[in-house]
Amino acid sequence: MLINSLINRFNSKRLKEIKKFRYHPVEVQTECLQKLLRSAQNTEYGREFDFSSINSVEQFRERLPVQTYEDVKFRISRVMRGEENVLWPGGVKWFAKSSGTTSDKSKYIPITPESLQNCHLRGGKDALMFYLNSNPKSAILKGKALTIGGSHQVNSLNKKSCFGDLSAILMENQPIWVKFIRTPTNRIAMLGDWEEKIEKIYRTAVNKNVTNLVGVPSWNLVFLKYVLQRTGKPNLLEIWPNLELFFHGGVSFKPYEGQFKKIIPSEKMKYLETYNASEGFFGVQDRLDSDDMLLMLDYDVFYEFIPMDEFDGDKPNFLTVGDVRTNTNYAMVISTNSGLWRYILGDTVVFTSLYPHKIKVTGRTKHFINAFGEELIIENAEKGLREAGEKTGSYISDFTAAPIFMSDTEKGRHEWLIEFDKPPHDMEQFAAELDKALKAINSDYEAKRYKNITLAPPIVHNAKPGLFYNWLKEKGKLGGQNKVPRLSNTRQYIDELLDMNKRI
Repeated sequence: MLINSLINRFNSKRLKEIKKFRYHPVEVQTECLQKLLRSAQNTEYGREFDFSSINSVEQFRERLPVQTYEDVKFRISRVMRGEENVLWPGGVKWFAKSSGTTSDKSKYIPITPESLQNCHLRGGKDALMFYLNSNPKSAILKGKALTIGGSHQVNSLNKKSCFGDLSAILMENQPIWVKFIRTPTNRIAMLGDWEEKIEKIYRTAVNKNVTNLVGVPSWNLVFLKYVLQRTGKPNLLEIWPNLELFFHGGVSFKPYEGQFKKIIPSEKMKYLETYNASEGFFGVQDRLDSDDMLLMLDYDVFYEFIPMDEFDGDKPNFLTVGDVRTNTNYAMVISTNSGLWRYILGDTVVFTSLYPHKIKVTGRTKHFINAFGEELIIENAEKGLREAGEKTGSYISDFTAAPIFMSDTEKGRHEWLIEFDKPPHDMEQFAAELDKALKAINSDYEAKRYKNITLAPPIVHNAKPGLFYNWLKEKGKLGGQNKVPRLSNTRQYIDELLDMNKRI
């Protein structure tokens, strides 16, 4: 295609820039840190830690504290009220709302103009560039990108700022040319009522030449099954014969891969992963024959990595890209052009290669379930269980939970196995109270549970007395630091425990 040829020629400069950080990552990251420090030296935070006199990574580490969201929340709250030059130069109009922390239902991540242009939107352009560069005969740009998101809304905080889903913020700020290659319109995509939205997206897209999909696997699967139901077609190629690519991210694709291949039965269909979080765009799958992602080192994000076996220690090591090794699990720490400084992201990664540095996302620094984008962390679970116990007069001694993944006929849901000191009189009431509490605690869980669209109500099982003790004993893990895995993103543990619960 002529348009592909022109785009690839335009992207040749960008490919040279990427080649530089593939083989000179330390130099590129050092330049990135100095650029960030220079840009923010006259902010409140920059003056407090004297950014102007920091000349090395070592000085940067010695001077700046490592932070969680709770640590920086009070400054972000001020920025949200309209204060300028607090963490980053100028004011901030956009804040990405995502699942909360121990003490908050939601957290709000600043999205500065620089992070929009040089990180989030740049990542999307690079993902398209990588695909076209490796598929020069692609017809993807002859049709439309079908963009399915979760909670697409933008809400006003005050006269100066707004908050919403990251995907909604990106839609509001996309280059004008994107409007010509995607569907539906922003007006439809940002409808608050999910049922109304998917019907309008269906009517808008069903007769268009959709060549690619963009979004989170779980939300896309819900919508695509709706399309098949409405049309009565056996697979999506009957509706969109030129469909060739799914840009996906947000949750692991593996649990959904089989279902996508079933409803899109084509060897020509390709899947490209991106790593775009509220805090920044970090990685792109640059090769379709490999399932890892290139760590993007020139998006104005400076990376540090903590080995997970040191994460809870008193003096963990903080490594740069020049220090990391392959096949080691690391917690990510980021400093960004959105004003996050030495911020513990909460994600863990493993490097699959060095020079170039490629990663796979392995999980979270805390126990979690994120099979559907719900980002349920251990603090959410423990608080929800405590509230459900208070409402039902029950007492919990141990528990574990895991997702039940979507099937052809069933929606996804969470499955809980709980050992009670004092069980509730009505297990269904306990499950309903737990569900209600989790909705109040975690906004992402609440969004996924909305009208049972993505997540059905949770299932709760009563574990027999001594189940978890006997399970640990059977594995030779009694005593010491061995603990029952509270939350898991796979079914490995809960299936073993459910099987044992039947046997004892």
